[in-house]
Amino acid sequence: MATSSEPNVLDDIRVLEVGAELGAWCGKLLADMGAAVVKIEPREGDPTRSYEPFYQDEPGIDRSLYFWHYNTNKSSVTLDLTTDAGRSLFERLAADADVIVDSMPPGRMRELGLDYDSIVSVAPTVVMASITPFGQEGPFADWASTDLTALAFGGPVWNCGYDDHSLPPVRGGGNQAQHVVSHYTANAIMIALIHRQFTGAGQHIDANMHAALNVTTEGATYNWLVARDTVQRQTGRHAAVVPTSPSQVLCRDGRYVNVGFPARTEEQWLHLLAWLDEEDLLGNLGEYLDTPNWTAMRLGDPDALEQQRRVAVAMGALAGKTDSYELFSKAQGLGFQWGIVYAPEDVFTDPHFQARGFPVEVDHPELGDSFIYPGAPYKLPESPWAITRRAPLLGEDNRRVYADELGLSADDIAKLKADGAI
Repeated sequence: MATSSEPNVLDDIRVLEVGAELGAWCGKLLADMGAAVVKIEPREGDPTRSYEPFYQDEPGIDRSLYFWHYNTNKSSVTLDLTTDAGRSLFERLAADADVIVDSMPPGRMRELGLDYDSIVSVAPTVVMASITPFGQEGPFADWASTDLTALAFGGPVWNCGYDDHSLPPVRGGGNQAQHVVSHYTANAIMIALIHRQFTGAGQHIDANMHAALNVTTEGATYNWLVARDTVQRQTGRHAAVVPTSPSQVLCRDGRYVNVGFPARTEEQWLHLLAWLDEEDLLGNLGEYLDTPNWTAMRLGDPDALEQQRRVAVAMGALAGKTDSYELFSKAQGLGFQWGIVYAPEDVFTDPHFQARGFPVEVDHPELGDSFIYPGAPYKLPESPWAITRRAPLLGEDNRRVYADELGLSADDIAKLKADGAI
């Protein structure tokens, strides 16, 4: 279990999360940075509690590994927002909240009378972030979307794939569309909270997954919009209008390493020349030993591209006589931005990831066991990160939130349960 004795940047921030999968990663980013995130779930539970895989392959409301991953450090309360009592309770919770993460379908919170314009009457300083596939309004607002269709329609699939264009474009795995919009939203929430520190004013953030993806295509979208140029998909490297030399090399142990163009500065170029000389591979470069002209490469200069091609040949030869971790480790020591192509499970046993504390053990006292989770997606020296609690059981925090924080009596809670509000 990761712990931290340092004060956390979001320790005093209270968040309500309502909706389903689109906002779950945003809520987790905030929760793992210390915010108190209360997940509002329908009485039957969040839909993602039914997502496979399940612990020991046995379906159950508290056994979804998908739900476990996306909901660490959160609390869970059940609340039926279609009832008057449920909406009233939500307003009471919102009155003490700093942030509301809303991933309901567009317009749904307005139908419930709980949209930003309505909620500011009880929570005038709240920051409300609404995450939807295409925004709250516009020609596509009512369109349905999945991770696959979002990545395709938003642009990333356009420039992801292999040199062999007989193969179709590639969709990145791991719910990337949801993660992209959640990262943009979490950043926007941070900025809005800083703005509130100086002005005392909350605001509404309309997070559009399609727009977030469209600006996450590096130069692909802009090349098309500005010059009507189409980038080419390339194996293990950035898509480009002018194809570049291969940069994914096969190592002696059967793993691939992405090397990019291995030298990005003159100092790195000299390191690379010395390394190739040590391995008797310098002759692969022939007369192309001068510091590369990166601008000329981007512009497609023939000599620059020939140098790039020869470097690729040399790197292939170097990799062929070296194991992947040995190649990676030496490259890291020389300041090169190289990375091993791993299967997901291999990441947890990699010494580099282990040294950075990426595998995190999380206790599940209800099961009498603990499990290894993916750790921090980033390391911020002044803002500690930790998983201090596994994902909540359904309604696990009802009594604490409703009785201890809102001051409801046992009779009040019993009546709300009987009426179907919680």
